[in-house]
Amino acid sequence: MLDPSDSPRDARRRRALFRATHRGTHETDLLVGGYVTSRIDLFTDAEMDALEALLDLPDPDLADWLTGRRPLPDDAAPLLRAMREAAVP
Repeated sequence: MLDPSDSPRDARRRRALFRATHRGTHETDLLVGGYVTSRIDLFTDAEMDALEALLDLPDPDLADWLTGRRPLPDDAAPLLRAMREAAVP
């Protein structure tokens, strides 16, 4: 449950963090959730918008892109590219 004393920005970050760490597949929880957990406090509002859009993508696609099994789409968001760089050394 959200704390009523939280600002709307804090509540938004908590919701996004939960979604990033509870994707439905363990692999994607680690890849997406690990990246978001370590950086969410630094995200701008525009980056939060991008994150929320990214969280709407299907797990199999995210996992394939982040592990390098499939190349990133040409129109991949900068956030997806940053996650890929963090996930694949």
